[in-house]
Amino acid sequence: MSPLPAALPLDLSGRSLTRISDLAPAELDAVLDLADELKRLHAAREPHRLLEGRTLGLLFRKHSTRTRVSLEAGIAHLGGTALYLPAAELQLGRGESVGDTARVLSRYLDALAVRTHAQAEVDELAATASIPVVSALTDQEHPLQALADLQTIRERFGGFDGIRVAWVGDGSNVCVSLAGACELLGVEFVCASPPGYEPPGIDVLRDPREAARGAHVLVTDVWTSMGQEDEREQRLRDLAPYALDADLLRLAEPDAIVLHCLPAHPGEEIAADVLYGPQSAAWDEAENRLHTQKALLALLIGG
Repeated sequence: MSPLPAALPLDLSGRSLTRISDLAPAELDAVLDLADELKRLHAAREPHRLLEGRTLGLLFRKHSTRTRVSLEAGIAHLGGTALYLPAAELQLGRGESVGDTARVLSRYLDALAVRTHAQAEVDELAATASIPVVSALTDQEHPLQALADLQTIRERFGGFDGIRVAWVGDGSNVCVSLAGACELLGVEFVCASPPGYEPPGIDVLRDPREAARGAHVLVTDVWTSMGQEDEREQRLRDLAPYALDADLLRLAEPDAIVLHCLPAHPGEEIAADVLYGPQSAAWDEAENRLHTQKALLALLIGG
């Protein structure tokens, strides 16, 4: 097994990540630092098999592209193996308790990533399992996305000093985690959402132009998330004034970047010329899911 870089001695082994606030600021910095190093090694085709022989379970109740592929590829790069575990195909889908599932999987796996609806399910798995449990998305938070967003911002601006991050649109689970991550690192975060779409526990602006003015990072997400399909038409009407378009982008700093966790609906929450334009960092952001998750897994499982 390859050792972790000597410059990153922080020991997170055995810990779970159920929400972004599970990390202290120094721990969040350590994840980002290691992610940068693993990204460099990956680009240079240098081996970094930090988790030789380890096994990661992927317990998923929701569809996924970026999360599943980046976790499966990432653990392979680290020398480990991923097992995809659709919840409906486990005894969990036939009534076995969450706690008993956690106890059994702990005997087979070295860590478990969970993509589900209720935050309470991830919390119960983490409380019962004897291995690290990582939230790969719930209806309440998406901490893995926040890690990738931070790496992307830091790459583009060389750090976080003086950076203003502006969220526009639905105050989704991604918004909640990114706001929490920014708070941990002392990064200014503002959110503009219409009534009824505010992220819980976060003060919001009503005017998206006020949020965008002077921002270095503009962020949005789809207006209709998984499980909200029956609300689609109402959401389109309510959120239409919050579209991230070229007019809104012009209010930001000249070197501002645009982030979107994807998948996107061009022409709805984001204009196509913005998503595919020169200021979009959405594709670097998607790639950075790979590197930040590898770093996190190495720190939680390794040691």
